Amino acid sequence: MKFGTKAIHAGIKPDPSTGAIMTPIFQTSTYVQKSPGDHKGFEYSRTQNPTRQVLERNLAALENGNHGLCFGSGMAAIDCILKLLKPGDEVISTNDLYGGTYRIFTKVFSKYGIKFHFVNMEDSTQVESLINKNTKLIWAETPTNPMMNIIDIRALGKISKKYGVLLGVDNTFATPFLQNPLDDGADIVMHSVTKYLAGHSDVVMGAIVVKEDKLAEELAFMQNSCGAVPGPQDCFLVLRGIKTLHLRMERHSQNGKTIAAYLKNHPKVDKVYWPGFEDHPNHSIARRQMRDFGGMISFTLINNRLEDAIKVLEKFKVFVLAESLGGVESLCGHPASMTHASIPREEREKVGLSDSLIRLSVGIEDAEDLKKDISKALEAV
Repeated sequence: MKFGTKAIHAGIKPDPSTGAIMTPIFQTSTYVQKSPGDHKGFEYSRTQNPTRQVLERNLAALENGNHGLCFGSGMAAIDCILKLLKPGDEVISTNDLYGGTYRIFTKVFSKYGIKFHFVNMEDSTQVESLINKNTKLIWAETPTNPMMNIIDIRALGKISKKYGVLLGVDNTFATPFLQNPLDDGADIVMHSVTKYLAGHSDVVMGAIVVKEDKLAEELAFMQNSCGAVPGPQDCFLVLRGIKTLHLRMERHSQNGKTIAAYLKNHPKVDKVYWPGFEDHPNHSIARRQMRDFGGMISFTLINNRLEDAIKVLEKFKVFVLAESLGGVESLCGHPASMTHASIPREEREKVGLSDSLIRLSVGIEDAEDLKKDISKALEAV
């Protein structure tokens, strides 16, 4: 199937008992058994739930994987991946990444003897130089959050296979519509389903997709044992959201291109970070591994002052100042004080994340209205 058809149909069948075309919300904690151990494939909803199972199969199909697992949040999904490791293991991570990921790496799992290295993965040789016998996981975001750097998944995949190291990719910004990391050599794909997959700012959820059976078994054991699973109501909402993912991502990308070009030509804007520009450092890699460039954009103002960035953020009307991204509505954010506040300033500044950086999640509204909103907001400085 092509992507749009998979989004609507893959892993989904009409309910056999009623013919309902939408997967029912199986709002139950437990399931009746005919005899001890003799059941219909479901025992307890932490372990399996029919609504969740359909969503997991749908997500696996969208990422060209074999197994999908859903969690109560994106961080719960990352937590599950990190529980594959043991004390003494090492992780090589991109140095530009979501603040919550940095926090769980450095403030939670580092306490248990796991060592994390943060490097600029735009240059894959930096990754290979750090690999040793203790390295067990390479962790990448691409595009990165919030600097919109592009990492060559295929190059990392070759390195991970060469040394027998797992490669995990946070595919939240791109979504499976724009990019499929498993096809380029990743072992694990993670999503904050909260964002583009759900798409309507009404769900918090995470997901993992893998191809390899044994890896899926290990992750599923952890999912069940630790219990950070989503409820059936949220799974239903995500299944509904995914049915329009391809349409939404086309519009997000179209609007993203329009807004990025508008910002780049605005006299009050200094730098614009968006991988669709031909002068983006890794634009050629983005063109190869992505189908389009999405709706996430970061930018700085010409004078690079924090107080001016705050004035602009406060003056937006259509772009709403809020955490998160990927909803149908446009959002604006201040990474240094919001999504990336848990990263020390000196570490943020190493990757170019200044206190004046503004991040936009460009929604699916009319692009002319978005441009007018930006124009009015920039009048504040």
